Amino acid sequence: MKAAVLDFPGSNCDFDMYYALIDFGIDAKIIDARQSNLDDYDAIFLPGGFSYGDYLRAGAIARFAPAMEAVKKAADQGRFVVGICNGFQILTEAGLLPGALRMNAKAGFICDQVLLNVENDNSLFTKNLSRQQLLLPIAHAGGNYYADQETLTKLHANRQIIFTYQDNPNGSIDDIAGIISEKGNVFGMMPHPERAVDPLLGNIDGRPFFESILQTSGVLN
Repeated sequence: MKAAVLDFPGSNCDFDMYYALIDFGIDAKIIDARQSNLDDYDAIFLPGGFSYGDYLRAGAIARFAPAMEAVKKAADQGRFVVGICNGFQILTEAGLLPGALRMNAKAGFICDQVLLNVENDNSLFTKNLSRQQLLLPIAHAGGNYYADQETLTKLHANRQIIFTYQDNPNGSIDDIAGIISEKGNVFGMMPHPERAVDPLLGNIDGRPFFESILQTSGVLN
């Protein structure tokens, strides 16, 4: 599998994602967000950080980066598109995922580990999960997911809600921590699975997330 990790001005989790991917044997490369052609990649990852300084609103400027047209093309073709933290914010701003990420209900930056409930263990991104809860790091000031009632009804009906918070840290509606697109190949979440893949860090709960992607793509049997 070949994967692109997009690097926007202000991204600071691009190397976290890059090293997590190569740890699983994925042929990963960090790609400047000014690149407009991503046809060679099976999967595209939008990492966390503060793209363009989060001016105006988190992800609001990054959605206009040249690479985003290529990301939309990849999504339409059914390739994997994954946005973590700021990447999730960018995907909602670009209309590739429904809803929006607002500032935390209690103002301030949260850096912690949170327990997640697995709401759909049969998605392309959770097929390899063997348990119903994961402990993953979070680091955000704008992780408060919001969607109107019509959108929420669709998310629940289509099983697009993949992860919810056990103890909601940011005010997200219906405790939502991660969702997929209707087609199922675009995924966004606020917690950081790429920061929980190495025993050296004391947490490997993120590994099944990447293993699920590999399993779905046929790389992992």
